[in-house]
Amino acid sequence: MKLHNLQPAKGSVHKEKRLGRGEASGKGGTSTKGNKGQQSRTGYQRKMAHEGGQMPIQRRVPKRGFKNINRIEYKVFNLGQLQQLSEKYNLAEITLENLYINGLIAQTDRVKVLGNGELTAKLSFRVNAISEKAKSAIETAGGSVEIIK
Repeated sequence: MKLHNLQPAKGSVHKEKRLGRGEASGKGGTSTKGNKGQQSRTGYQRKMAHEGGQMPIQRRVPKRGFKNINRIEYKVFNLGQLQQLSEKYNLAEITLENLYINGLIAQTDRVKVLGNGELTAKLSFRVNAISEKAKSAIETAGGSVEIIK
């Protein structure tokens, strides 16, 4: 097989249909578009989600709930996870910068610490939010907490 021998498979390439080229083209006066009507006219575009008169799916399916525009999304870490991360990456301080550098959060993420798990290391935290249980566990382990906005 050489480059000059390559060709598409038999029947896979179709000839382009040339419309509106006169009576002799074999497509007749309507150029295969049927008789009159909106679809035969130039500039016709089918409406999005039109289902031929059937009730469209976005109207058949009921709406549920709402999206709260004031919701603040946090990336959540438990104390047990942070204990493992501090051992793995040799962290003495848990900050947004440290978490971002180690690929654990995106640059715009907000971080919240929850109290699930056990913390044995003395760590200082600079995060966006923290639960009361986590705060007391950090302070009993000898660490410090700073909330940043």
